[in-house]
Amino acid sequence: MDQEFKDLDSEGQWQNLYLEIRNQSHECPFKVAKYPENRNRNRYRDVSPFDHSRVKLENTENDYINASLVVMDEAQRSYILTQGPLRNTCGHFWLMIWEQNTKAVIMLNRVIEKGSEKCAQYWPTQEEQEKSFRDTRFVVTLMSEDVKSYYTTRLLQLRNDSTGETRNIYHFHYTTWPDFGVPESPASFLNFLFKVRESGSLGSDNGPAVVHCSAGIGRSGTFSLVDTCLLLMEKRKDPSSVDIKKILLDMRKYRMGLIQTPDQLRFSYMAVLEGAKCILGDSSVQKQWRELSKEDQDPVSESPPPPHHQKCPSTDRYNGSKVSRLEEDGETEAGKKTGCEVPGKEQDGDTGTANARKRQREEKMSNSVQKTPQKQTKPRMNDSEKKRKRPRTGDD
Repeated sequence: MDQEFKDLDSEGQWQNLYLEIRNQSHECPFKVAKYPENRNRNRYRDVSPFDHSRVKLENTENDYINASLVVMDEAQRSYILTQGPLRNTCGHFWLMIWEQNTKAVIMLNRVIEKGSEKCAQYWPTQEEQEKSFRDTRFVVTLMSEDVKSYYTTRLLQLRNDSTGETRNIYHFHYTTWPDFGVPESPASFLNFLFKVRESGSLGSDNGPAVVHCSAGIGRSGTFSLVDTCLLLMEKRKDPSSVDIKKILLDMRKYRMGLIQTPDQLRFSYMAVLEGAKCILGDSSVQKQWRELSKEDQDPVSESPPPPHHQKCPSTDRYNGSKVSRLEEDGETEAGKKTGCEVPGKEQDGDTGTANARKRQREEKMSNSVQKTPQKQTKPRMNDSEKKRKRPRTGDD
């Protein structure tokens, strides 16, 4: 695996491997997500749960939620990968957690990123302490909160007002994973992952953990892929037998577009290689990860992080799936409101055809300016080009 990583790095092959995975991914039907009554339950029009693996709500008239159950049998691990709840789906989110007997929620994005709301505030803050969701009759209470430099751990109490029963839910919130990027280092990511594991909430004696970012495919896919690979290494006692590409393709059978950029793919390999040291018996690495992550420093500012310069830029990203849903539908999310929040102009690594063409035009203009010192006139755009300049959709 080490040699495979070095070869991919030295030959600049991450883009090719990413496209290969995208082209080999299975396309499954997702008809229910497109029903008119479900349109305002989807954050992005090009990210839908497959019909065969979607999570179904039980005690409600409409059973739809944009969430997928990912089952990795050999690793004995199940995850629910879902979008960041919309303001009108927070009650559905907590209903799903209750019905699925979930013990932990892993949140990998901030509520606001680059001025755009990527997720509704579905849990109570320190100021309010309690949040009620009347549509599904759930009340969430903040019991405790432990704030570290780059992640926050919360203990929430979930009360079912229909029965009076209560349950405790862990909320693990990674607060510094930048959009358009990857975590600061494999050490900080693995320190976070092992904190989640140590809680026991990922075990098979509990319901599947809920993992989400904004669309529930990029950052969520990275977390789930690394955790699964390390589990298989431990079970097989042979790290070389774990084929990361194959595992990712298996996971993509349950939810479309997992891992959205070549850089996220590269980071996943890095994290698995680093995590393998612990699996192989080096007990000192966890202490090293904790020290390197500097988790006990003051939390970083809530202002948006600086742009992350990807080592493996992709000029052809369609949510990591073979065909862009935007291309099929013929319009952007911003161009047709569905009753939910419209994504901002800058999203996390998910780029539609309009944005790819926009970048190509900008690169051509930039090259032209460099070659010709005199003032350049901005090319006039026709109507179709103006439509393609609309804000992109997607996440992660």
